[in-house]
Amino acid sequence: MLCCLNPQCSTPHNTDDATQCANCGQPLVTSLRGHYRPVQLLGQGGFGRTYLATDQDRLGTRCVIKQFSPRVQGTRSHQKAVRLFNQEAVRLHELGEHPQIPNLLAYFEQDGYLYLIQQFIKGQNLSQLVRRQGSFSEPQLREALLDILPVLTFVHDHQVIHRDITPMNILQRQVDNRLVLIDFGVAKQISEATDNLTGTRIGTEGYAPLEQFRSGRAYPASDLYSLGATCLYLLTQTRPDSLYDPLAGRWIWREYLVRQEKTISDRLAAVLERMLKDLVTERYQSATEVIQDLTRVVVGSPVPPPRWRAASPGMPSGSAIASPPTAPPLAEDTISSVPTSISGMPSGAPSGSSPASRPPTSGPTEQGCLHVLEGHSSWVTGIALSPDQRIVASSGLDDTIYLWDAFTGRSMAKLTGHARGVNVVIVSPDGTTLLSGSDDYTIKEWNLSTGNLIRTLKGHSRDVNALAISANGKLLASGGEDRTIKLWQMGTGTLLKTLVGVAGMIKSVAMSPDNSVLVSGGFDNKIKLWSLRTGEQLKSWVAHHNSVNAVAVSPDSKLLASGSKDRTVRLWDLATGRLLHTMAGHNRDVNTLVFSPDGRMVVTGSSDATLKFWDVRDGSLLRSRRAHLDSVNAIALSGDGKILVSGGSDKMVKIWQVADLL
Repeated sequence: MLCCLNPQCSTPHNTDDATQCANCGQPLVTSLRGHYRPVQLLGQGGFGRTYLATDQDRLGTRCVIKQFSPRVQGTRSHQKAVRLFNQEAVRLHELGEHPQIPNLLAYFEQDGYLYLIQQFIKGQNLSQLVRRQGSFSEPQLREALLDILPVLTFVHDHQVIHRDITPMNILQRQVDNRLVLIDFGVAKQISEATDNLTGTRIGTEGYAPLEQFRSGRAYPASDLYSLGATCLYLLTQTRPDSLYDPLAGRWIWREYLVRQEKTISDRLAAVLERMLKDLVTERYQSATEVIQDLTRVVVGSPVPPPRWRAASPGMPSGSAIASPPTAPPLAEDTISSVPTSISGMPSGAPSGSSPASRPPTSGPTEQGCLHVLEGHSSWVTGIALSPDQRIVASSGLDDTIYLWDAFTGRSMAKLTGHARGVNVVIVSPDGTTLLSGSDDYTIKEWNLSTGNLIRTLKGHSRDVNALAISANGKLLASGGEDRTIKLWQMGTGTLLKTLVGVAGMIKSVAMSPDNSVLVSGGFDNKIKLWSLRTGEQLKSWVAHHNSVNAVAVSPDSKLLASGSKDRTVRLWDLATGRLLHTMAGHNRDVNTLVFSPDGRMVVTGSSDATLKFWDVRDGSLLRSRRAHLDSVNAIALSGDGKILVSGGSDKMVKIWQVADLL
């Protein structure tokens, strides 16, 4: 079977050998991007169509094509649609790192249409499940909530609001019965752009809260409302809007259950009622709060009343979540006292830091683990170790940077200058300066010994994902989602050059220790080599089947290692670009990697929660170790190769003794 991609075609299915559509006469596209073959129409809406497809480069693996067809071409609105499409695709790519969200495999524009290629999830949505097996019991509903709420926590931590949570957009995956959240709002964003509207109403009637229909604004609490409405459907098999009495201004779903001779505990009912409050401020403000109260339900503790507070600032539907009122504005860099001091860190009030919100715990909990450092309230995304091995720096999606005493595991400082998540931290070769890159589009330079903010570097127009400093300490390279690589002068923060020829979003950068070559990797699956002297692009090649998440150059500047979302690690000859070894062993994305100081080993961290140690000589796996409860996002090795520090999505930083891991 071959599907016609004309969105106006009423009967798009054709035989395998057809060259033009039997219905509309349009020439058939046998494969998008050379390998995605559309085989079945799955659905359609005002934005375009969704097709089942096979990936011819992956043994016919099934995937999903989402085709978006903006109604205006060659106009400013169309340009805005394409820009929003690219931005939202990046978000989907990041969200696809979660095992309960479909992976984004590719996104592109072809023949005037915009396309997303996503992982195909075999299963049934909750609406189909209820029709097949009947309404949920209370234990089933609680189990479903505890399965999907952590996914929402992840989504909101990534500054995204789903805006259309319904029984149709939650799948039960056939292979393991886990719930999967689907259908994020790219199409709705594009429709908004092409209709040239502001405050567009987004969501499904009966499930979306009032603020989405009245103003087009959405908050994390809006998703929780929609999830609460979904729960009512699962309990009653009835549309939620028919379970609300507009004259009395209250929900009547419990009376409906009584008529069905069903009951639900007061404790769980209180959780659902709070999720479904009309006023945003009266609802739960985070999925974590719901999880906490559900846990209380299990042990029989009373559910606390709402914590009254102002809602987060409004935002256009589908955009990044605005910072709460208590978060520092982008231009302000706040600081307060630090609890302890080492390496010249004063105990007074260095500019740029504040004490940890709670004393971090430390102590060996497993073989080889010297300290477990707890302080971050969200994913740990960056790790750096000072050259003297005394200070560990960690960054997170909680907008903060922590400085830790590497020997004792104690928190030294909490730097709070960024307005959004901090993706990466690095320390200068002389150990005096810490640099951080953030989703707030800025790079900040800090004095490592005092915690003082030195300067803020502005130049990127999107999230800064990657940083690297030359071995001589003179150059800083940065890469971001604005598809640019920028070179800055260390010491002054002067922007020296923006490299020409970058095609995709940048995920990783590295510099050769001999100060000659810059390496970049990103969402276009390519590795690019650049001359640090001239800024000229030296080489470019497709290195992986999916985005290049991490790159590193060996200490002798002869080898290049790359890690990818395609789950592989590859070793290359830096001078020629020749592939030397492909190391397969991770079963999820490879997020981070580093060479050992002697250049004989590569250490990798993955979304499969493991650290793996590879022999550079033959690409063999030396050792694998489960290191975190969730994804390993960042690692750093000490200069003598004896200490490894890792950070993960479990919000933890761990300090390891390498000898005990091998």
